Amino acid sequence: MNILYINHYAGNLELGMEFRPYYFAREWSKMGHHVTIIAGDYSHLRIKNPDVKKDFQKEKIDGISYCWVKTGQYSGNGVRRAFTMFRFVGKLWWNARRIAKSMKPDVVITSSTYPLDTFAGQKIRKLSNAKLIHEVHDMWPTTLIELGGMKKSNPFVMLMQIGENSAYRHSDHVVSLLPCAKEYMMSHGMAAHKFVNIQNGVVLEEWEYGEQIPGQHQNLLETLKKEGKFIVGYFGGHALSNALDILLDAAKTTEIVNAAFVLVGNGIEKPRLMERVQTEKIKNVFFLDTVRKSCVGDLLRYFDCSYMGGVDSKLYRFGISLNKMYDSMMAGKPILCALNVPKCPVEVYECGFMVRSGKTMEIQQALRNLYDMSQEERKKMGQRGKDAVIKYYNYHVLAEMFEKLFY
Repeated sequence: MNILYINHYAGNLELGMEFRPYYFAREWSKMGHHVTIIAGDYSHLRIKNPDVKKDFQKEKIDGISYCWVKTGQYSGNGVRRAFTMFRFVGKLWWNARRIAKSMKPDVVITSSTYPLDTFAGQKIRKLSNAKLIHEVHDMWPTTLIELGGMKKSNPFVMLMQIGENSAYRHSDHVVSLLPCAKEYMMSHGMAAHKFVNIQNGVVLEEWEYGEQIPGQHQNLLETLKKEGKFIVGYFGGHALSNALDILLDAAKTTEIVNAAFVLVGNGIEKPRLMERVQTEKIKNVFFLDTVRKSCVGDLLRYFDCSYMGGVDSKLYRFGISLNKMYDSMMAGKPILCALNVPKCPVEVYECGFMVRSGKTMEIQQALRNLYDMSQEERKKMGQRGKDAVIKYYNYHVLAEMFEKLFY
């Protein structure tokens, strides 16, 4: 089949996040399908962006056809980013006939974070008589309202709502990364039978041939290990939504003298968090730069447990599908998850501890429970997560689930 995968922010192993379209496309290519990913030339998620001279510039990467659309650059989540969305979707809509004629898709997947790409997808579907699948990563515009503080009457929010409703009504299937979003989607026009939950996962081969972390990271982590530290590791974005101040609060007042908290990654909040550690003389917290996806396995082997957290938001009622969770599970590390979230794999597979968002004392108690466990007990806890990932959350299995929707 010819599969057209529309994702504004799609990346790959060389460019960086986001990886999900690349992983699925690579698996489907192995199954004999021809996959074209249409993406924007700029994304804030990528390590680097492609050099694109003209719209619909094509490039072959690992057997996948990439088609780049010039959208312009932006920083933050302001007006400039919104304009890049309109450019991306507008160019696809205006060129729908050209896309349908040249690519002849049998399946069109609309997968950008925001739902406006459904309009271009619907037009291409009609012109090519293809099946249309809408993939939901984040709950826009609900995320903008509940996490971003925007009003429902905001014109941008209203436009996103129109796009979301249209996607639910007019797609043949709706693939949700979030396991508990079905009722919400039905309330916005989706027929119940369209809903399919396909979460993120890992690529098993990458864990066999991973790269080593940079020397700076290796030196710090090996020093902490030699000192006998119990390493609580966080890796990922340093944004307000990650609620890392709560982790610093727990580190500052923990009674576990041997604990070391290592935060790996970058983000808009990182300079402020580093300044706070320095000002408040929190001596058991260390910061490291982000590492490549291929280094995550090597990074995690130094951790005694992996931390995930977030702000107390109603948004988490839909569930989560965080890459760092599946990576931590694959590494066999116990997870401390400080989020108010239902059906979390950490709880389902008993591979860590769940505590409420923003509760410093609960985080400290969970850390104490992990610290007091024997190494063998922690290993068994981590192994339960690893077994679940191998069975349910590896991209070969996930791609087969997704492929069933094509027919």
